[in-house]
Amino acid sequence: MTVASGAAKVQNLSNNRPRRGNKMNQMPARLPDINTVSMAAPLSWLAAGWRDFRAAPLICSAYGAILAGISAGIFYFLYRTGSVSWFFVLLGGFLIIGPMLGMGLYEAARLRSAGQKPTFFGMIWVRTAMHREQLLLGLLMVFLYFLWTRIAQVVYALSTSRIFRETEDFLTFVLTDPNGQAMVLAGTITGGLVAFCNYSLAVVAAPMLLDRRYDVFMALATSVRSVNRNFFPMVLWAVIITALTALGVMTAFLGLIIIFPIIGLASWHAYTGLVRE
Repeated sequence: MTVASGAAKVQNLSNNRPRRGNKMNQMPARLPDINTVSMAAPLSWLAAGWRDFRAAPLICSAYGAILAGISAGIFYFLYRTGSVSWFFVLLGGFLIIGPMLGMGLYEAARLRSAGQKPTFFGMIWVRTAMHREQLLLGLLMVFLYFLWTRIAQVVYALSTSRIFRETEDFLTFVLTDPNGQAMVLAGTITGGLVAFCNYSLAVVAAPMLLDRRYDVFMALATSVRSVNRNFFPMVLWAVIITALTALGVMTAFLGLIIIFPIIGLASWHAYTGLVRE
């Protein structure tokens, strides 16, 4: 063996040594263990997301601004076309596909945790460039979203035969008419069930597929196990996400410029806190 070949062999062994934040080069043999967290954990995840946001406010705000701009554009389109009754359906859909929209933020938090500096370009394109498993997870979320829209259509059809072109007429219906109130209640319950099912599947799976070489089924199983083992803390985390998202929407979507990046960054810390190294 020559000196050069020996040095190359040592270098290869060094490169293959497991390192935190570089798990995409490893193929795990089994599902990871799940940590048990306290009810205070969601607040610590949120605080960690805030720290990450403060470390890179410009690129994180730019990421949030893109999302807020698209959301505002969709709402304006619904308003101009007299389809405002679809707003709440699309808001539920936003919560369903939200975990995939946060991929760039998971990447930023991952780089920060590894002592590296995130960039806006890196957040937009993401280092794994949407490999197959992430695509499959995205397709699952799209399926759940269309399932939710079908359920919403059925609930609407059972509640009224009217088509509301004006926002005021629709709000009057849902606030004063018993059928409208029943529609809101039924839609909230069914939409909440679909959203929580999606949340249980994706809350850990989405960042996990960015971080580790698991197939989508193993990632989904890990996510469900995480929620099952820490049910009440994860319910609290879901409530926090929903409340903050609603707050961002109620500020004419401007709040999403800051709120969505913080939620996305915090979701990475939720994943690392739940899934054992």
